[in-house]
Amino acid sequence: MPLKAPEIRGFQPADTPYRKTDQNGLYLEIRPGGSKLWYCKFRIQGIEKRLSLGAWPEVSLAEAREKRDNARRQIRAGEDPLHSRKMEKIRSRLSAGNSFQSVAEDLIAVRFVASKKAEATIEKARWYLSHLTPAIGPRPIDAIEPAELLVVLKKIEKAGKRETAVRTRAFASRVFRHGVAMALCKHDPAAMLGGALATPIVTHHAAVLEPHLLGEVLRSIDEYAGSIVVKIAMQLLPHVFLRPGELRQGRWIEVDFDEAVWRIPAERTKLRRPHSVPLSLQSVKLLKVLREHTGWRDYMFPAQSSLKKPMCENAMNSAYRRMGFGKDVVTSHGFRATASTLLNESGKWHPDAIERALAHGHSNAVRGAYARGQYWDERVAMAQWWSDYLDRISVGAQVVPMMKGASG
Repeated sequence: MPLKAPEIRGFQPADTPYRKTDQNGLYLEIRPGGSKLWYCKFRIQGIEKRLSLGAWPEVSLAEAREKRDNARRQIRAGEDPLHSRKMEKIRSRLSAGNSFQSVAEDLIAVRFVASKKAEATIEKARWYLSHLTPAIGPRPIDAIEPAELLVVLKKIEKAGKRETAVRTRAFASRVFRHGVAMALCKHDPAAMLGGALATPIVTHHAAVLEPHLLGEVLRSIDEYAGSIVVKIAMQLLPHVFLRPGELRQGRWIEVDFDEAVWRIPAERTKLRRPHSVPLSLQSVKLLKVLREHTGWRDYMFPAQSSLKKPMCENAMNSAYRRMGFGKDVVTSHGFRATASTLLNESGKWHPDAIERALAHGHSNAVRGAYARGQYWDERVAMAQWWSDYLDRISVGAQVVPMMKGASG
């Protein structure tokens, strides 16, 4: 006989579990402790199985029958309800561990750290992630909709950081594509938002291109009264043509004073290939002074807050501002453009030698491969000539305007 709801309350526990049968495989099991549990028994390929449907009274008789009917429909469709439930639990556990942040951290570990990307590149990836974490970090990656990601990006954009918004969207897209590859989500909602963000306003790093103004900047650096480490970094940067990140993350083990060469490993360069910098007499002198202050440390330019970390990326630019130079006049990255422009205008050096000194890539793969191994002697001479030139203008000496094809 089918069970009736009012009679269920009257079923009393016994010394051993017993069952009260309903219909079509549904029954209620009464345990010695007094609990009453719903089960549905069924057969799959001749094997009897039972599916737990919950406890009474949380699950009423009517609800238990509805769950039984759903299970029977699955069986008729060729599915095993018990297996489906186990898989759902597995998916739920995986989903709980596959938040956007956890997938992003895995991407950084696999595609950035394990691939030996430059430390600055890894830091930048984590910086982009920091913009996304508060809003969507804890969310399951397969549940994130384009609209909620757009809210985050628009907030960045409205703060006047268009470029950051665009690059953060690109990073989010990489995270979603990583999730797709790992079968953790089915699509990339960030890919749909490319046209929803304002186009960044292209700006270039300010660079001093007039010799008299460059001389003024160099004199101000020499008179800087702040941190000696930051001062030497600013003094050295115009001489070595390095990107600011490559300079500030420099390690003493990379400098060969005997050969006057600074060898930067591939993992610290933008193009992921080793770069050697010939050091002029002036550069060597500055490095020897610096060695008296930080030579016992790993980093040449350690941070003030922690000697185990390199100087922060804004240290030099902040010093320029304190010296009275606006960001539209002087930036640490701009000294590369200064050197490139004035060296090319001098007409003394082969353009490829200048490009190699700046560690630029080459659009022509064959020519670029050839050029990488050439011009070392010319680069050594050019480094010394350039340092001598900087010395002349830093003391206010009259400098003859550079003419194309000039000699001597």
